[in-house]
Amino acid sequence: MTSYNGLPVPEDGAKITIDSNGNLNVPNNPIIPFIEGDGTGPDIWKASSRVFDAAVEKAYNGARRVVWYEIFAGEKAYTKFGEWLPNDSVEAIKEFCVAIKGPLTTPVGGGIRSLNVTLRQVLDLYACVRPVRYFDGVPAPVKHPEKLDVIIFRENTEDVYAGIEFSAGSEKVQKVLSLLSEMGYNVRQDSGIGIKPISITGSKRLVRRAINYAIAQGKNRVTLVHKGNIMKFTEGAFRDWGYQLAKEEFADTVVTEDDVYTKHDGRIPEGKVMINDRIADSMFQQVLIRPDEYQILATPNLNGDYLSDACAAQVGGLGLAPGANIGDIAAIFEATHGTAPKYADKDVINPGSVILSGVMMFEHMDWQEVSRLIINGVTKTIQQKRVTYDLERQMQGATKLKTSEFADAIIENM
Repeated sequence: MTSYNGLPVPEDGAKITIDSNGNLNVPNNPIIPFIEGDGTGPDIWKASSRVFDAAVEKAYNGARRVVWYEIFAGEKAYTKFGEWLPNDSVEAIKEFCVAIKGPLTTPVGGGIRSLNVTLRQVLDLYACVRPVRYFDGVPAPVKHPEKLDVIIFRENTEDVYAGIEFSAGSEKVQKVLSLLSEMGYNVRQDSGIGIKPISITGSKRLVRRAINYAIAQGKNRVTLVHKGNIMKFTEGAFRDWGYQLAKEEFADTVVTEDDVYTKHDGRIPEGKVMINDRIADSMFQQVLIRPDEYQILATPNLNGDYLSDACAAQVGGLGLAPGANIGDIAAIFEATHGTAPKYADKDVINPGSVILSGVMMFEHMDWQEVSRLIINGVTKTIQQKRVTYDLERQMQGATKLKTSEFADAIIENM
């Protein structure tokens, strides 16, 4: 197509493509769609895009550049087109393979599903990837936040987020209750019911991506997080299918935790990846008291949602927590926080989540030089205690910066 949402595709850019092996082919002038987001989204996007462009220019001195292309979702889309998520925006993401977005709001009630969940499902972005690391100087509620450095791979399309729910008293819920009764399950008749599907396909492809990432990044630990002691045929099956996948496809690379202790004196062999598992509630303790024992966590949807935010809180909160939703045909990089509408257009909010999501995006594109420059800039700026209000109020002797000024400081410190 030559246009989406009535906006022509930039003629000075080229498409990112994906080959048959799932590898990205990135031109020197990739067209990348962006959704600026609702509430504080416009302020955040203005700051973040300046950081991205400055880093690309500094890394490649004009030999490469990003050609940004706006698409629409959320309140801005509804205002312009009368739709919360226009089909053209979805098609543009499919066409250009990589996109980035700010926070989106979903109106409460009215049967409108979360726009973020909808995007994940219609594009089959089955892996929610959430790195959690500490930046020196950021206030944190734990004694040693620097010990937590994990990447959470959360299954993104199944579990209770599949959207299969029936309201109490409805005709549909009565049919489900009747079926359950026939099967011998006596559920209270005034119940609302949600269904929790977890499949072999969804589980294995998530664990496959987590193990491949570990191998590519030189990590040696992948932990399956589940509540299989209670939900044996869903979360317990996720665990079993994860081990099965490791044995079937990574037999030469992956060793189990049992093997490490019975065959290798408790040490992971050089060049190998250890796979183990932890019960979800135990994992919440582990990331608090023994965080440095974990590197990559692979989880079903709901556990991953809880765990990623809990981990982010240990290192300073969602303001510096990036995220990505990745599938086989597309990837969207996004803010992990909400829209904070009361701060809209005030140039005060922390743009760190989108900026660090951009770091993930450039790593995904294999523009590693750009990612390193941005990380350097963010790290130095925080060490200088030049931060936005959310961090300034917790840091003694800090200088409070506006959103735009924080971007200026990051660029200066690259």
